[in-house]
Amino acid sequence: MMYTSRRNLLRLAGAVGVASVLAACGGGDDSGTGGETVSADDVTKALEEGGELLVWSWDTTIAPTAQAFMTKYPKVKINVVNAGTNQDQYVALQNALSAGKGVPDLAHIEYYALSQFSLAKNVADLSGFGASAYKDKFAPGPWNAVSANGGVFGLPLDSGPMVLYYNKEVFDKHGVAVPTTWDEYYEAAKKLHAADPKVYIASDSGDAGTTTSMIWQAGGKPYTVNGTDITINFADAGAQKYTALWQKMIDEKLLSSISGWTDEWFQALGNGTLATLVVGAWMPSNLVSGSPNASGKWRVAPMPQWEKGGTATAENGGSAMSVMEASTRKALAYGFLDYLTAGEGVKTRIDNGAFPATTADLNSPEFQAKEFEYFGGQKINEIFAQSSANVVPGWSYLPYQVYANSIFKDTAGQAYISSTKLADGLKAWQDASVKYGNEQGFTVK
Repeated sequence: MMYTSRRNLLRLAGAVGVASVLAACGGGDDSGTGGETVSADDVTKALEEGGELLVWSWDTTIAPTAQAFMTKYPKVKINVVNAGTNQDQYVALQNALSAGKGVPDLAHIEYYALSQFSLAKNVADLSGFGASAYKDKFAPGPWNAVSANGGVFGLPLDSGPMVLYYNKEVFDKHGVAVPTTWDEYYEAAKKLHAADPKVYIASDSGDAGTTTSMIWQAGGKPYTVNGTDITINFADAGAQKYTALWQKMIDEKLLSSISGWTDEWFQALGNGTLATLVVGAWMPSNLVSGSPNASGKWRVAPMPQWEKGGTATAENGGSAMSVMEASTRKALAYGFLDYLTAGEGVKTRIDNGAFPATTADLNSPEFQAKEFEYFGGQKINEIFAQSSANVVPGWSYLPYQVYANSIFKDTAGQAYISSTKLADGLKAWQDASVKYGNEQGFTVK
C-alpha cells in the first residue's frame, strides 16, 4: 500500500514537472544559451560579502565539505538539508518549485533526472558563469550528463563507472573463473548455482537503472532527444544483446529474486548467497557498512564484455549539483559549487568516501594507489578509473526519465514475475513512455 501511494505521488510529480518543462520550452528546443552571466569577479565579491545558502542533498560528504568552506569563507553560512533520497527529493523539489517558495539555492540531482529540470529551466545555465571551461576537468560521461546544446546545467558531483564486484571466496570454493565476458558470466552463473543451489551469481527483480546501464554498455541508444522531439527504441542492436542474455538468465532461474537494498540483500552479499554485483564505483562504502562480515572476501574486476578483449563500460548512477534558477544568490552559490566539485572541496569529499568525477583525481597516483582492506588490500580505484575512461559516449535520458523509471516494474518488470518476455516487457515500457510523452505535449515516436 505504501509503495502504491508513493508511486502515484511520483507520477503526479512527473506530470507536474513535464508540464513545467513544456511551458518553459514553449514548444521550442532546450538550448542552453541565453543564461545569466556571472564573472569570476562577481563570485569573488559575493564570497567576500558573504550570505546564506540553502543546499539540498542526501550525500553525506556535502556537510563536512560545507563546513570546510565556511571555515575558509567565514561570512558564508551554508545550511545542508537532506530533503529525501533521489526520487523523494525530486518530489519535494518539484513541490517547492510549484509553490514558488522553499526552493534551495543548490540541489543535488542525479544525471538521469537532470534533463527534466534543465529543460524546464528550473536549474541555471552555468555556461555564462564560465563553467564551459571545465569540460576537460571532468570525465567525459559525467560532463556529457550535465551539458546539452551549449548549456551547462550543473557540475558533476560524482560518477558511477560500472565494474564487476565478486566474492572471491565463493568463486575459489567452487573453482569457477571470474568472468571477463557476458558469455563467461552466464556460464559462471550456471556453474555456481549447480555447485550450490543456494548460490546465485546475482539478484535482479527488475530495475530501470540497471537495465538502461546494461543496454548502454552494449552500445544501445534507446533514447534520442532533440528538444521536444523524442524517439524511443528498445529494439536496437544493443538492447537485443542485453535481452538475449538476460532472458536466458531469467528462464534458467539463474538470478535471485532478492530485492536490492534490503536487509536480506545485504545479508546475501555477506554470506555468499550472492556472488557478484555489476554496479557503479560508488558501491564500496555500501558493502563496508551493509555487509561488514564479508570484509576481505570481495574483489573488483572490469565489467564483463560483450566481445572478448573489449573495454566498453557504462555509467550507473552518478549525480550533479545544480544552482537553482530561483536562487537570488547565484554568484555565491556558484562559488560554493566550484569549491565543492572542482576545487579544494573535492579532496574533502574523497576523504569522506566520495568517488570523484574529476579526471585529475581519477588519474592521480595517490588516488589509484589507495589499498582497501575490505577488498583484501586491492587497489580498486585503478579499475574504477579505467572504467571511467571507457564509458561508451553518446547516451541520452528522457526529459521525463523520473516518470519513466517509476513505471518500469509495471511494464518491463513483468518479465521477472510472469511469462512475459523481457523484449515484450521493454516494448511495453517503450509504448507507455511514448504515450505519456505525447500526452504531455512532446512529439514522441
